[in-house]
Amino acid sequence: MNKTLLLSAIGLVLLGGCASGVGVTEYQRPDAPAKASWSKPSESPVSAAATISPQWWQEFRDPQLDALVTRAIAGNFDLKILASRIGVANAQIAEARAGALPTVDVGLGAAFEKGTRTRLSKQFSTGTQVSWDLDIWGQVAKGVEAQQAEFRATEADWRAGYLTLVSSVSTTYFQILQLDEQLERQQRALAKNRQILTIFDTMRRNGLAPETQVLRQRAEINRLTKEELELRRSRDVAENALATLLGVPAGELKVAASRLQGRVQQPVVPMGLPLDLLQRRPDVVAAEFRVLSAHNLVGQAKLAQLPSVGLTGRAGSGAFSIADLLKTFTFSLLPSINLPVFDPSIKARIGTSEAQVKLFENDYRRTLIAAYEEVENALVNLEAHRNQHEELRQQVEQLERVAGQTEAQLAAGLISQLDVFETERSLLAAQLELLLSHQQVLTDTVTLYKALGGGWAPVEIANARR
Repeated sequence: MNKTLLLSAIGLVLLGGCASGVGVTEYQRPDAPAKASWSKPSESPVSAAATISPQWWQEFRDPQLDALVTRAIAGNFDLKILASRIGVANAQIAEARAGALPTVDVGLGAAFEKGTRTRLSKQFSTGTQVSWDLDIWGQVAKGVEAQQAEFRATEADWRAGYLTLVSSVSTTYFQILQLDEQLERQQRALAKNRQILTIFDTMRRNGLAPETQVLRQRAEINRLTKEELELRRSRDVAENALATLLGVPAGELKVAASRLQGRVQQPVVPMGLPLDLLQRRPDVVAAEFRVLSAHNLVGQAKLAQLPSVGLTGRAGSGAFSIADLLKTFTFSLLPSINLPVFDPSIKARIGTSEAQVKLFENDYRRTLIAAYEEVENALVNLEAHRNQHEELRQQVEQLERVAGQTEAQLAAGLISQLDVFETERSLLAAQLELLLSHQQVLTDTVTLYKALGGGWAPVEIANARR
């Protein structure tokens, strides 16, 4: 017995020496380009938590938008698919963990034999076998950690899909309201141009205007009518797109006509945005978790080079009658150690796993670089379009003053009604530009919220504690 214990101890020492040389390392975040600050800093930086609310779309102060987002989160099928992938990844954790558990097989048997001159003989047997491959090096545990990291990556994928969905619903809704308001202004422009056509036609009949002027005005009305038809088509298409985002068949969703300006407010987004907000971006988080998963698979592949230890226990009985089956009983325990002396598949698996690590590391770096660009572009676009919006607002104010003065000049007989119509037409064009600018600023704000991670809490990238 002492010799058996001594040999077992020597075996464990030898196996421990094998474990120290397989090269399994702790995970470290891949090296990637970093930024010290954004190109549009603010004089008063704010904290990450105070910058973006998890319900950032409520900052637009539109209850209808809030209701549409709620419906989309509940009904969107892309989001449901991502949620199902989370369920699959979670189930695969249990599948990976099962590799460290013992297996139990139970068997029952019977044999009947009869010869030409012999009586029928019967023999019954029962047996149980328990097999357990001991995970003494943590090979199965590494596989579990890899699957847990993939599970966390699928969670981040869902958050990224959630963020994309809310952004798409918001921008599509803004587009519908902008088209509603644009249609209203288009109809007003058509009415003004028809009045101008009436004046030109009267002048032509009185010999005060050539026919070419009437024809040009009719052509202008044709152009405006064509634009109105295009606006209605664009609105129907946008409404269909919104229906799909909400998980509703296209054509069955109807958004009541409304106005964009005055209904949807422009949130005040501080420009002092801390860089740690990028730790909240779901796509960056998902990319790094996949690096972690690949790193764990490398560790699992390397641990496969070590000897495996297994235990097999067998118990059973046999008898010539069922009544005597449990009167006899045998039991055996068979420990075993398998040494992978030559297995080319192990080396090949290590090489494949290490190549996958490099692949996911580069994908992480690419995702991070793209995130920096998205944030920078969103900051630049938002600032530029805000400034343009302010210039357009002042332009409209000045044209409104001109329109008021022309009305007074018309009453005094200093100008004709045609001059008033031309002034009003210029004002309508400027108001349309202001409307489009307002919609662009709202869209830029949504893009910035999305680029900065949409209010998700920061995530620590590490193996789950066992």
